[in-house]
Amino acid sequence: MAWERELEAAIELAKAASHVALQSFDRGLPAETKADGSPVTAADRECERLIAARLAELFPADGILGEEGTSRPAASGRRWIVDPIDGTRDFVRGSFLWCHLLALEAGGEPVLGVACFPAQNRLFYAVKGQGAWCVTGRTETQIHCSDIADESRAVACFGMLNDIRRHEWGARVAPFLEQFWAVRSLGGATDAMLVASGKAEVYLEPGLKPWDVAALAAIALEAGCVFHDFEGRNSIYGGSAAIYAPGLAKAVREFLGLGGQREA
Repeated sequence: MAWERELEAAIELAKAASHVALQSFDRGLPAETKADGSPVTAADRECERLIAARLAELFPADGILGEEGTSRPAASGRRWIVDPIDGTRDFVRGSFLWCHLLALEAGGEPVLGVACFPAQNRLFYAVKGQGAWCVTGRTETQIHCSDIADESRAVACFGMLNDIRRHEWGARVAPFLEQFWAVRSLGGATDAMLVASGKAEVYLEPGLKPWDVAALAAIALEAGCVFHDFEGRNSIYGGSAAIYAPGLAKAVREFLGLGGQREA
């Protein structure tokens, strides 16, 4: 199986990070505020150190990009992209929505993704060309996006609703969401995995970094979803993400002001 060693390592490291994070999660941990206004804890940094150190041992020629500052250039043309704790706000508030995100980028695209939700005992993973999977406890199930194509039957997930006024499309958000059967905003990774597993149909969020998007894109694409940024580009570097079931393409693209064809 292609990328078998890499996938095994990513899952192993997500679980190791979970062990570290859960110890802090159970006893509570204060957060600092970073320059961009987002919170960070000692657990974020410890998890990233653990993951980065092990990746450097296992794949010394690969690059690494981590949210908490890890940066190593690639000699192999491959790079690991790591969010040690995605959803730190949830983590410090004792919510179960946070996760660990690991992705491997090769040839300019994420070819492997792992999203591990320790407080839910749930892990999602995908490898390019090999489908997307969810492991809950000891049960492993292949996941697929929904075939719903009618907004009135669909669930939409929209992140960062508290920040929409500064965007030119902000005034269109309420009319867009009013078309849907239900609306959720549980946090990027959770919302994206709901769409990838067919429990929701649309996930949209601005204000994202590559480590927020890479693993989610890899999993969603293998589950049959459409992925692009708000400009229609198939890129994890666009600062936004649109992940949705193919049947909702027209509604999403009209909302984003995109034409009929996706951009490269």
